[in-house]
Amino acid sequence: MRGMDRLLELQEVDSSLDRLRARRTALETGETLTEARTAADEAERALGEQRLRLDEMARDQLRFENEIDSLERKEAAERTRMFDGSIVNQKELDALQHEIDGLKKRRSDREDELLALMEQREELERAAEVSDAASVRLRSDLDGAVEAAEAELATTRAELERLAGTRDTLVPLVDPELFERYEDLREAKRGVGAAAIVDGVCQACHEQISAVELDRLKHGDGIRRCPNCRRIVVL
Repeated sequence: MRGMDRLLELQEVDSSLDRLRARRTALETGETLTEARTAADEAERALGEQRLRLDEMARDQLRFENEIDSLERKEAAERTRMFDGSIVNQKELDALQHEIDGLKKRRSDREDELLALMEQREELERAAEVSDAASVRLRSDLDGAVEAAEAELATTRAELERLAGTRDTLVPLVDPELFERYEDLREAKRGVGAAAIVDGVCQACHEQISAVELDRLKHGDGIRRCPNCRRIVVL
């Protein structure tokens, strides 16, 4: 049958076209950039959360500092009252001393809390610096990936156009009946309608063909088909 010698060449072209069309779709939809974009977005989100937490810590630090300052001023005022001679009653002096001790304890507690907060803030600032550098690097990687994808897309489109032209020259060389059967099989068999037989093995389904079946295929007429996967086979 005319064109059997061209059928495998046509299958190779069609397989390449299928792969390139799938790749073109992935490039056009941005599927190839999903991982890089997700990583960059996640890094920016993490950095944003760290910066929000740093802002919150800065407000807490200012609040602690104001509270400590207020306690210091109140404690100083109470000490002045204790020693300025305005209070002579021992009971009132004892109460005042108790108040001063309470203010001192509160101030000490706030100073401890402030110190702990400042240490946490310094640690988070260092982590934010690392996150910022990672975010910049990942965004740069994404920009580079976008440029590479655009270049690959242009190459893929050009290759698709070239192979489509090659296919157009091959199709007329194949018998119409054979071509129609090949197209039907390609649709039904995941893009592979024809395959070679090498050392008695169908290269489409990779099943061994018995010697009896091989002999029948060699001497048979019409379109030869694999007894296992039913694709067109070329000896």
